[in-house]
Amino acid sequence: MVAEFDQTMRFQPKPENVEARKAFELAYRALAEKGYNPIYQIAGYLISGDPAYITSHLDARNTIRRIERDDLIEELVRAYAEYVQHENPRR
Repeated sequence: MVAEFDQTMRFQPKPENVEARKAFELAYRALAEKGYNPIYQIAGYLISGDPAYITSHLDARNTIRRIERDDLIEELVRAYAEYVQHENPRR
């Protein structure tokens, strides 16, 4: 009998999430404008789900909360993968 965790699951990709990308861009800009480290703050939000990590400046908190966190994470991975492919095309 094969244990359930011995099998690799296949993830069904979704098309690029433009709304998630825009929410990230807005949150990043708003956090930077207020003097916060956007990377730490956004990571805190994604890990904890606590919207207090995102400033309400520019309505960034409300905007990012409209997107499911799993969709935000998927968009982050997609953007990073595109960056890696662009920087290191042989990979």
